[in-house]
Amino acid sequence: MLKNPVSKKNQGYKKLLMNINKKSIKQYIQEHQALFWSVPKEKKEEISEILLIETILNYGTWEDVMELFEVVGLHRAANIFFKASENRTRHNFLPQVENYFKIYFQRHAL
Repeated sequence: MLKNPVSKKNQGYKKLLMNINKKSIKQYIQEHQALFWSVPKEKKEEISEILLIETILNYGTWEDVMELFEVVGLHRAANIFFKASENRTRHNFLPQVENYFKIYFQRHAL
């Protein structure tokens, strides 16, 4: 998998970027909250990245998926996808979605 070593000098900058990304992830979830119908309103901001990726890849439009890649990052989404599909005995990807995105990420993210 891809690793991104961070020196102590750059940790403050990385934390700032993570906060910016978290804000945009929260905004993204708010804009697509209808897809997270099973999650109570008060818990929607605490959605894990795995649930976010699974839900959008399974039920979102192609525009939703492209916007997700802009917010989370294509490589990060691919890493989360592969960890979820390989390390868990049971995951929530539809078989067609799992097959499609395995091929997509292998071509575009690795």
